[in-house]
Amino acid sequence: MTDAEPCTLVVDDNDTKRYIIASWLQRAGHTVVNAATAAEARQRLAEHDVNLIVLDVKLPDASGIEMSAQLKADPETASVPVIQISAWAVESTDRTHGLRRGADAYLTDPIDPDEFLATVESVLRYSRARIRAERMAERMAAFTRTSLAINAAETFEELTMVTARGALEIFGEPASVLVLPPDGRPRRAVSLDGRTEQRATPAGVFDRLPGLLELGEEGGTDVVLLPARRWKSVLPDAVAQGDVAVVMSRSKRGGPPVCIGIEARGEPDDVDLNILRQLGQALALAMGALRSFTEQRLISLTLQRSLLPSVHPSIPGWAFSVRYEPASEQAEVGGDFYEVLDRGDHVLVAIGDVQGHSLHAATVMAEIRHALRAFADEGHDAVTILRLLNGVMLRYHDDQTATMCLMTVDPRTGAVQVANSGHLAPLFINEGRARYGAGGGVLLGFPADRVAIEEAEIPPGGTVVLITDGLIEDRGIPLSDNLERLRTIAVPVDDDLETFSDRLISEFGHREDDVALIALRRSL
Repeated sequence: MTDAEPCTLVVDDNDTKRYIIASWLQRAGHTVVNAATAAEARQRLAEHDVNLIVLDVKLPDASGIEMSAQLKADPETASVPVIQISAWAVESTDRTHGLRRGADAYLTDPIDPDEFLATVESVLRYSRARIRAERMAERMAAFTRTSLAINAAETFEELTMVTARGALEIFGEPASVLVLPPDGRPRRAVSLDGRTEQRATPAGVFDRLPGLLELGEEGGTDVVLLPARRWKSVLPDAVAQGDVAVVMSRSKRGGPPVCIGIEARGEPDDVDLNILRQLGQALALAMGALRSFTEQRLISLTLQRSLLPSVHPSIPGWAFSVRYEPASEQAEVGGDFYEVLDRGDHVLVAIGDVQGHSLHAATVMAEIRHALRAFADEGHDAVTILRLLNGVMLRYHDDQTATMCLMTVDPRTGAVQVANSGHLAPLFINEGRARYGAGGGVLLGFPADRVAIEEAEIPPGGTVVLITDGLIEDRGIPLSDNLERLRTIAVPVDDDLETFSDRLISEFGHREDDVALIALRRSL
């Protein structure tokens, strides 16, 4: 901001001298407040925003030199420059002592008006330069903290909140931040009076924003100073009273701009506007990255879900529940899959996981699923299907591995055959007890076709849960610990199988890997 009219405190117990000094200062454009004692001076400092102190060395209630030292030791007044004046301490040793004890300048009577005003101007010029440098350092530190927070934001709400909060910290003025995510719902955060909150955005706001400044279709950043009425024409509930410094920025051609508005008290200087410009650019880049991630994630999820069965068969006396939960921090397609096939006299339940997170892994997963269906339609049993699938992996995808568990269920008797190729064993739950199956077998993709076989039975009321390892893998936690945790929380079983599945998923929270789950229950 531009320098305002300085306020100077004149402290002297001589009324005539105080009047003369005050008149010089007033003619030079200063606002002057007066004090005759050290006690009065402290009172005036509490009442006024003082930019300069002219202080007599000899006061009736204190030493001006000691008062200078005290002012410089107090963080509230340390930056206020002090000019000491004395009619009796006029030796060079006196001036040296005064300067060392906190004075920014030392004058002796009689005072020449031109010398006095030149000293005042010099001291204020240095003080303003120091204040600007300190303010710049503080603002750049706040800008750095805000930039880090902007780039760490994981949601659009968080992005607007940290930007608005940071803008308030940087500029010390109310701030508004607007972005438009891929879902088409604008997000707006406002920082005001030390609090930051999300606010509703008027309809069509991003259609009206470009009319405020010339941004162009190619991208870039522009900063303007707008009257409050123009800003409120876009955001009617804005709290701005005076002008508003507005930055709009977009990171690529044709994309929606981001916008930051800061209430401007006075005329912002070039430094303020440059920091605001950099803040807008940082927000635009982070917004572009977050938009790209969100769009990729949406495409990935759409592709992933399109590769999984949308419905499962209805088998009298049996209930099925399936879940697929994508990794919370990944935009890539995973290789987890499941399948439930009604083969008439038996039901084939499959769950598996192809190694990796990529389009290639998803492609292999899709091929495995289609091959599984084809081999099942040919009438092969589960063990043969797994061996045939292993041949497919070795022939066409020798750089990939996969795990799979195939359960063959007789819906009339509840008899179960579990054929496993390196996948997690099923969890059998009945009458308040839960146990894991035997597991075992060699992963698909290795030149060996050993399949682990287990025979079991699902009694009336019994439940079986099959999962991929994404549900129970955590860094720093042994897999056996989380397997035991799952076994424990699976008892008691919820009456509703969908509720039961949701509870198992939610118990482990956000995951770093995809999760597939199948739960099946035999009715009473």
